[in-house]
Amino acid sequence: MSAKKKDVPNCIFCKIVSGDIKGEIVYKDADVIGFVDISPQAPKHILIIPRDHLVSIEDIAKKKPSVLESLMTAVPKIARKLKLSGGYRVVMNSGKDAGQLVPHLHLHLLGGRKFHWPPG
Repeated sequence: MSAKKKDVPNCIFCKIVSGDIKGEIVYKDADVIGFVDISPQAPKHILIIPRDHLVSIEDIAKKKPSVLESLMTAVPKIARKLKLSGGYRVVMNSGKDAGQLVPHLHLHLLGGRKFHWPPG
């Protein structure tokens, strides 16, 4: 089941899934979509989202645990496509205090520069 405009009318990511908002799509399969972040934090910054509307990590176990496998399977495919052979970082924020700005589960795939630890 994919997100539909009527299901979550104010979710910008659901609007990208439905095609109501155009995103620069770099990857898609039956379960997830990857698109370029409009506010990149690295030379390559891709958001990877499930097509179904899940709010956060807590929703995975309750509603659709298989989505985690779909998200993580997409990561190396996208990294190869973007030629991130030197490495990349994957981040998933959960909740406002962690920096989750859009209440739709998503991974950040960041690459194209050297990263430091701790991230901040």
